[in-house]
Amino acid sequence: MRIAIVGCGAMGTVIGAYLTKNGCAVDMVDSYAPHVKALNSKGAHIIGSIDMTARVNALLPEEMTGIYDVVFLMTKQTANDIVLPKLLNHLDESSTVCTLQNGVPEPYVASFIGEKRTVGGTILWGATFIEPGVSEVTQDLTRNDHLFEIGEIDGSVGSRIHKIATILNHMGDTKITSSLMDSRWGKLINNACMSGMSAVIGGTFGEVLHNDKARNCLSYLGNEVKLCCEADGHKLPILLHEQSPETLDIVDQAMFVANQEMFMTMYSDMLTAKASMLQDLEKGKMTEVNRINGFVCAMGDKYGIATPFNDKVVEIITKIENGELTKSIDNVNLFDPKLFVFQHNIMK
Repeated sequence: MRIAIVGCGAMGTVIGAYLTKNGCAVDMVDSYAPHVKALNSKGAHIIGSIDMTARVNALLPEEMTGIYDVVFLMTKQTANDIVLPKLLNHLDESSTVCTLQNGVPEPYVASFIGEKRTVGGTILWGATFIEPGVSEVTQDLTRNDHLFEIGEIDGSVGSRIHKIATILNHMGDTKITSSLMDSRWGKLINNACMSGMSAVIGGTFGEVLHNDKARNCLSYLGNEVKLCCEADGHKLPILLHEQSPETLDIVDQAMFVANQEMFMTMYSDMLTAKASMLQDLEKGKMTEVNRINGFVCAMGDKYGIATPFNDKVVEIITKIENGELTKSIDNVNLFDPKLFVFQHNIMK
């Protein structure tokens, strides 16, 4: 079986290292030439909660040849218009593309390569790209019940999705879901809320959580995601074992406080992590904000739901990309104070 990971940034590097280390042959494909060179010469070095080096096979996109049975798509969604047409040259009718991108990319990916070749999934851990050949796992992977959740767009569970799970199991337990799009919306809570605010303030997840206003924004962002999710005919999965997604409602101060406690618990072992959007800003690259927070805004427009907090995240990050704003904790003051009906302060 020929397997490729297309887009070996922080998470793609970690997955490729684990799969290779545990006996699964995989081509790691990335357009960043210094990274490809380092992977081939020194191996994939994974640091953070673990420390391991795996000898891997890395390629530039133009070095790909032949047909692949399985491709894990891990490029930024901003690159899809370039990556997907070229990827068609390496697929046949029996190939499967599993998109592990942020946001809700499955419909767009399927529009290029066909729904019959498209499956998707969410990654339930975090990583940061350190330098060519080196990525940091930013949480203790042993604390997760499973590391991936994958499924078919139509909710069916057959041999194909089991094949994908078998591959990802080389890294850690993989859950097969019959409600992929619900799971996608659940992961969007992470992407839109914590990743959005990390990029807005130019700080780690811990810095978001320990700034009262930034943390308060998480609850409002999450509530907007929940409302749009339900309007689109989906239901958020349980975000924590002991808490239901209804926690994301905001009807009184007690529920707002529960939201804050939920986010503190969810990210308690990821305080040093940086959002991938922030990592892009630090490199002077365009972010996926229009495919993440912007996706929520678009769904809000579609269903008549106000999304002022996600609108503001898109606005701030776009201005940072354009050089009109800097990455600063002061950016939290750009959110309209009148929108903070409830607040919860933990700072002493």
